[in-house]
Amino acid sequence: MRLLISLTLAILTTVALIACKSADSTNRVASSSTPATPARAKVTPAAAAHADGVRRITTVELQDLISKGQAYVVDVRNEASYNLGHVRGAKLIPNTEIAQRSNELPRDKTIVTYCS
Repeated sequence: MRLLISLTLAILTTVALIACKSADSTNRVASSSTPATPARAKVTPAAAAHADGVRRITTVELQDLISKGQAYVVDVRNEASYNLGHVRGAKLIPNTEIAQRSNELPRDKTIVTYCS
């Protein structure tokens, strides 16, 4: 069981790091300055999967998941960056601490990490 938990944490940490370093900025969660779009936006193929295997979602999709109570947002930047501005309700867990603080992550929600 410990091996399974450790493997899951390693994958989650890797996903967070890959997502932060991704050069594909067009599909990453955008800032609040993104123009409003209809709330019933569908998941597009571009948002589904990428070569690195990490799913990206739009701000509209994130807002929809949050409003339904289906998403948990984790800011994986450092505290100084978090204090300069972050998604409302986001939990600060720097990417270097994900493995040690995995018990803080819900098991029943989509975990959305971001770093920009």
